[in-house]
Amino acid sequence: MLIQNQVGPIATTTSISAGLQAPARAGQLGDMIISELHGRFYEQTYRGNFFSFGLAPTALATTNATATGLTATATPILGVWNPLSSTVNLVIEQAALQVYINTFTTPVSCGPLVWVISTGNGAISTGSTPYNRKTLTATGSQAKAFAGGTALTGLTNSLVVLEGADFSNPTSLTYGTIVAPTAGTSLTSFGGVQNVDGSIIVPPGGVLALMCTTSTTTMTATGRLLWEEVPL
Repeated sequence: MLIQNQVGPIATTTSISAGLQAPARAGQLGDMIISELHGRFYEQTYRGNFFSFGLAPTALATTNATATGLTATATPILGVWNPLSSTVNLVIEQAALQVYINTFTTPVSCGPLVWVISTGNGAISTGSTPYNRKTLTATGSQAKAFAGGTALTGLTNSLVVLEGADFSNPTSLTYGTIVAPTAGTSLTSFGGVQNVDGSIIVPPGGVLALMCTTSTTTMTATGRLLWEEVPL
């Protein structure tokens, strides 16, 4: 059987509607063109299925923002809840975090960072509306998002640690406490990007949250969560 592809762009002045057939596209050497035409998140963003929520610079100030506070009083650094009534899975694609020292006097590390989870939750009354990555408006998501300071009020089942997060932090650079900076010192922030790439799915009723393991008022964090909402 001979398989033929069309070389170059498909001749159309508008986007091809869903459900219609179009020839596969090939390069000048007959090679198959796949998703490299756009960025890897483009297709689902264009279709309005990508959402995110960010954390403005916030001090990691309360014990409830640690992995020892895993009840309804917990305040995640970043988190999402998928209501039981939701008709989608939250497919986590990426997370980003920066953590930095906010004082010149005896800073205390936030400790290792961990992902925590809970399932079967239908009564959480808090959370914010995520942003749609196509329209840049806070609309369209079935999830509720959380950032530093917002408790998981109404959480039915306590959180448990899933695994350590793939972010560097000042803990590995010190013995006991962090060496305090001095006036005029320039410090590098810690953190990075964790490409989850769909390897964590938050089902209806599920909660996923990022937490630190040491209560501190001397570390500040900023970051975001990025996910796709996929029909069940």
